[in-house]
Amino acid sequence: MQLDDSSRITIVEVAEYAGVSTATVSRVINKSGQVSTEAATKVYAAIDALNYKPNAAARGLASRRTNAIGLLVDEINSEFFQPMLRGIEVTARASGMSLLISSTGGMNKASPPYPLGENNTDGLIVFADSLPQEELIRLHKIGFPLVLLHRSSPPNFNIPCVTVENKEGARRMVNYLIKERGYRRIALLEGPDSHEDAQWRKLGYQEALAAHAIPFDPNLIFRGGFNERQAYTTVSHWLEQKPNAEVIFAADDDSAIGAMMALKEAGLRIPEDIAIVGFDDIRLAAYLDPPLTTVRAPIEQAARIAVEQLVKVIHSETVELITLLPTELVIRRSCGC
Repeated sequence: MQLDDSSRITIVEVAEYAGVSTATVSRVINKSGQVSTEAATKVYAAIDALNYKPNAAARGLASRRTNAIGLLVDEINSEFFQPMLRGIEVTARASGMSLLISSTGGMNKASPPYPLGENNTDGLIVFADSLPQEELIRLHKIGFPLVLLHRSSPPNFNIPCVTVENKEGARRMVNYLIKERGYRRIALLEGPDSHEDAQWRKLGYQEALAAHAIPFDPNLIFRGGFNERQAYTTVSHWLEQKPNAEVIFAADDDSAIGAMMALKEAGLRIPEDIAIVGFDDIRLAAYLDPPLTTVRAPIEQAARIAVEQLVKVIHSETVELITLLPTELVIRRSCGC
């Protein structure tokens, strides 16, 4: 660490040098909240030793309260978002906070300005890959409150995150298909590479196959993109190749719906000719024909917890760095039960 290069020193480095949290450093800089004399002494000593010059945005965070929190999403285009938005809105209102929502799907995420941040909110919930890692790190370094929803913190940066047991849920579903239903040719309609949820669900699928000595077949992997229309197109083309699959594991329910449309259009019966299962248990899953077997994810609960965590971070309270919520199997007729 170059102690004489004040232009490169960050609040994170001050916290590391002082042996305290970034929140403590922020409280000392902004003269907000309670900090013990010992901790404050360590922070001031670190500031002097590193010749740290507080960022103007960091100094103003405590005094420029907006009483608003922000939610950044890529886009809102599926049933998945209804319970998530409900959970966030209800919990924000109960906490006395206004809610600002912005979709980054139509903008260039490679460079600022970003629609929500330290100038118009007191903190942000960042959903999946709606904000580049570089911007997350910048906001974290200036002490701006953040909570990640269905996304992990960047390496070496302790940003709180809330998500569900994606790998375990997928693993349990594939185990069920193998052990209880007797399937061995299991296709995966995977989500986008940019979503951690999709990556974990694919890993759970692979681990379940390996546990039953079933070779991984890349010819049974197709891109559904967490999108009904994309899944419909993918499965329609896939069926032209006459695949030898017994069941499709769609990585989310929206792509499962698109796949079901393509299967029916091709004259295939579900589950008699080919079975299908999904992930999330959105509201429509139980009303499809046939009703969809799926992995139930606590979408609204995760959203509520994310807001609760963010409010605590805003008020410099301690929070869990990783909140991992359990999933459960919901067995319905689409899997052949």
